Amino acid sequence: MTDYLEILERSNQGEYISEESWDLDKVALTARRLVKKYRLEWDRNQVVTSDSTLTDAIYQAGYEMAVELGAFSRSTERIIPLTQSEIDEGIRTMPQTLSMGEGKDERKLYARKLGDERAPMFFGGPPGNPIPQAYLLQNMVSYVQEPLIDLATCGTLTEVDGYPVRTGHPMEIVATRRESQIMHTALERIGRPGMGMLGAQSSVSELGNLAATQPRYLRPCDSHLIPLLNELKIDNRNFSRVVNSLDYGMINASLACVLVGGLGGGPPGSAVITVASFLVANVICRAGYHILHPIHVRHIATSTREVLWVISTVGQAFARNAPAIIVADIYPKSGTGTSELLYETAANAIVNSTSACHLEGCGSADGALPNCSGLEARLMAEVALTGHRMKMDLAEANQWVLMLLPYYEHVFTQEGGNPGKPFDQVYTLDTVQPTKHWQGMYDKVKTNLSEMGLNL
Repeated sequence: MTDYLEILERSNQGEYISEESWDLDKVALTARRLVKKYRLEWDRNQVVTSDSTLTDAIYQAGYEMAVELGAFSRSTERIIPLTQSEIDEGIRTMPQTLSMGEGKDERKLYARKLGDERAPMFFGGPPGNPIPQAYLLQNMVSYVQEPLIDLATCGTLTEVDGYPVRTGHPMEIVATRRESQIMHTALERIGRPGMGMLGAQSSVSELGNLAATQPRYLRPCDSHLIPLLNELKIDNRNFSRVVNSLDYGMINASLACVLVGGLGGGPPGSAVITVASFLVANVICRAGYHILHPIHVRHIATSTREVLWVISTVGQAFARNAPAIIVADIYPKSGTGTSELLYETAANAIVNSTSACHLEGCGSADGALPNCSGLEARLMAEVALTGHRMKMDLAEANQWVLMLLPYYEHVFTQEGGNPGKPFDQVYTLDTVQPTKHWQGMYDKVKTNLSEMGLNL
């Protein structure tokens, strides 16, 4: 803990800089300079690149950014400098294996390799989607009842017993604890009580997170989020999460939601910032594993060409240069009850799994609506495992994505998006099974994928 207290003190003693200057003069200009220095370019028809020289260069550029910039404290408006030896030590000590859960339900995450013979792990749940309390339990059951799901995550509660949840308010404590209770109830109901959880999704500030760190809510074998704010930033709220977990023993999952088309410019600069974010998170977030979740600046979804390229290059970059446990989120544009959601999920699953990542999903409908269900998580796992069984390489993965894009790419310019339907309109709540319509749509898409050559 002592060495981390010294990191905390840097957030008070570091060089002052305004947030705007950090964004523009530090992050944006550095990203632009490094993209030029390393001659980083992307090809919209090479969504999954096979160019190892490119992915190695992205890693080197991200490493250089991490050493040069460190991080920024939003609470004190000061730079938190990190030395090269600290970045290197963070790389050296990145966990290569990590156990989550307990008893018969324990699972072991591992740093994946390109072409790894071991199958990826799957987190099931709608990470961050707002889910009404009335059916959060059934929604959660719809994911964890799927046999291929290894670990659980959850949506967020925006109200409890009819009262709205406000950030930094006591209701945030109530909501986060209630979320954890519902997750445990779901796991017990389907006979998997020891399943590891990524929880406290209802906690925006540190209040709910801190309140949930006790064994009847989040156990030491569970994990929680330590976000790096856009870009390369942290605040005292998230420092508090780290300090608490270092004492309690819970697993830290760093989360960098780099905006593709934001301060890094296009995909190359965004990939560089993502690499830097993970390297910085090793030190200031004390990350046990990293969640890879770039966001398209206009379309949000992880299924756009640009974001898929960032996911693939970053996953490959770490697998080749600094193996780490990386879990790549799936946040489709479309919501449940639409065929496009299933094709987006399939494309994302292929990219994530072939790029040395584990998978989490799905945050359907941009993670903004309760329009999500366990059925698309089933497809996520089935597609990833099928690609793994077929020993799909990077070039083949790219061809698959190019075949799948025409099935859903139109939703990014479609007026009103493609939100689909809420969970209670695609699942029968008393049985927690898909409706005939939603199951039929899934079966039709699955048949089409098989006819295309993906032997599900």
